Parts: sequence; structure tokens; C-alpha cells
Amino acid sequence: MTRRLSNRFHTQLCGFYFFYFATLGALVPYWGLYLHSIGFGPGAIGSIMALLISSRIVAPLVWGWLADHREQRMIFVRLASLLALVAFAGAYLARNFWSLAAVMFVFGFFWNASLPLLEATTMGHLGADPGAYGRVRLWGSVGFIASVLALGALIDRNGPWLVLPALSLLMSGILVMAMMLPEAEVRGHLGHPGPLRQALLRREVFAFLLACFLMQVSHGPYYTFYSLYLAGYGYSKSMIGALWAFAVLCEIGVFLSMRRLLARVALRPVLLASFALAALRWLLIGYFPSHLGVLVFAQVLHAATFGAFHAAAMQLIYRFFTGRHQHRGQAIYGSASIGLGGVVGSFYAGRAWTALGPTVTFTLAAVAAGLAFLVTLLLLKPQTLR
Repeated sequence: MTRRLSNRFHTQLCGFYFFYFATLGALVPYWGLYLHSIGFGPGAIGSIMALLISSRIVAPLVWGWLADHREQRMIFVRLASLLALVAFAGAYLARNFWSLAAVMFVFGFFWNASLPLLEATTMGHLGADPGAYGRVRLWGSVGFIASVLALGALIDRNGPWLVLPALSLLMSGILVMAMMLPEAEVRGHLGHPGPLRQALLRREVFAFLLACFLMQVSHGPYYTFYSLYLAGYGYSKSMIGALWAFAVLCEIGVFLSMRRLLARVALRPVLLASFALAALRWLLIGYFPSHLGVLVFAQVLHAATFGAFHAAAMQLIYRFFTGRHQHRGQAIYGSASIGLGGVVGSFYAGRAWTALGPTVTFTLAAVAAGLAFLVTLLLLKPQTLR
């Protein structure tokens, strides 16, 4: 039965999501611009982003294992938030490839630890009610929008160096919210399911994780080069930020409507639509970058390619991994999709961008999304994803 959140815990949880995704709103659109401003080319930028994301392969598994063996889970969320802030301070001094890559990997190891732990907590409270999850998670989207709009205008006036202090400030907000979240609300009472191996060996679980991996691979060019891509076509940093923010605004609409949507539509059609629309989105961005109207429509599709996809994925993780496996289920999902998929996506984007050009790179992204569609269509039974 769904547990209700106290008003105070609800506010604190929303605050954590706000600052976490506000940090993402500074990192994803503008980190590539910062790296470019200090002399890095597309290949190096793609490799640094791949190393940053590669920490998502290991970090959730390590921290999820620790959380499953300790009742005081907020200790790990607070510790990870603090160490991420400390590790990022090295970015102020690092200027060559290897020093900056090392800083970003260590930073990512800690920064990528806290969200899967908190997602498992949120789903433990609200997992039976997807609409309730959306109303909490949308505050992350609000944070992303606020960050990307404000920072875009500031970078236009002051330059990309401003990304560094902005990230430090926003990560301080994450730490403050982590310190405020009470352990008593987070702990809960988890059951004792069967061995984790049993869940992982199920065909539908493997197929689902494979589809998520391919979906994240398809996002590689977008997350790594979208801002640089548009800047090359003469768009201002403010306009680029507005396009990022508009996409996330559409995502908020999905989070607010997920309860009604999933009451009428099974999870499998939601996933299939998300993958198909992702393929369309990458083709539109790759072939029509000079047409603002097409780019705006492509950003509308973010509602499906992230919003609907993520909400459906959270429901499936909640169903596939029960009881004390919730934290490691979230960790495995993060490692396989956002982690490994993100690394492959960033790495091939960096190589293909220079060798083949942006249009072909986004075409490859569309192919990856199409493969995710086929995996879901052929390997995930409809009765599994109702």
C-alpha cells in the first residue's frame, strides 16, 4: 500500500530534486561549451563526458550495495553529496585532458551516487501511484529549467567560465537538502524478497535493461553536443538555453498527467511510443538545425523521449525489484542505461562528430532508438508491461 509523504518530507524531497536537476541543467547544456572555451575539441569533449558518465556504471552499484546493508541510508546520500562538492573543486585547477578527466570521474562517482538512493526511497513511498511520483519528480524539471535559463543569459554576458561557480553553488544546495532529509522518513520497512539473481535472470528484465541502454546510447549526441551544434548555426546561448528549458517544460506536463495516462495505457505502448518518437526527434535535429520551428517541435518530443519513458521505467523497476532489492534495482538500472549507455553514447558521438559529421551522428542516434523499439516489440510481452 502506498505510504503518504508528510508535508515536511515532501517539501524536502522536492527541494533535493530541484537542486540535483538544476545542477544537471548547468552541467549538460553548458559543460561542453566550457570545455570548448578552454581549448578542447569534439573528440576530447566526448571522451571527458564519457568518463564522467562512466562513473555512473560503478557508483550506483557500490552505493546501492552499501545502502542495502545499512538502515541509515541518508548517511550515504549526505556523504556522497559532500564529497561530490569537494571533488568538483579540482575542476578550477585542471586544464589538461587527463587532469580534468580524473577530476570529472571522481566527481561523478560521488555525484551519481545520491539520486538512485533517493529514487528508490521515493518509489518505496509512492511506487504504487505513478501520478504521485510525477508530482514530486517535476520539481527536478523546474530546477533544470530555472538553471538552464538563468545560466544561458549569464554566459552570454560573462562567458562560459561562469559554469564552474554555478555548479559549485547548486551542488551546495544539494548538500543542504540532503542534510535536511530525515532518516526516519527514509528508512521505512523493506521486505525480504528472493535472491537478486532470480530477478536479473528473467527475460523481460534483461530485455527492458537492454532497451534502456539503447535509449541512452541514442541520447549521446544530444547530451554531448547539442549546445555546440546550435552555437555553430548562430544561435545565442540564451536561445540554446530556452530550447533546453522548453523541452523540460514539456516533460513537466507529462509528469503531471502520468496518473491519467497510465490509467488508460499500458506501460509497453508508452515505451514503444517513446522509442519511436526518440528516433524521429534525432532525425529532425540532425537534418533541420537551421529551422527553429523544427527544433522547437523536436524539443516537444522530449515529453515522450524522457518524461514518459522515465516515468514508465521507474514503474517497471519498482515491479521487477521488490523489497530490499529496490536500491540495487535502481543501481542496476542506472548502471546499465544511464551509465553504460551514456558512456557508449558520448564516446561514439565524440568520434563520429569529427569523422562523419553531425547529421550522420544524429542518424546513428535514431538507429539506436529504433533498436530499442525492436527489442521492446519483440522481447517484452504485453502482459509483462501492463
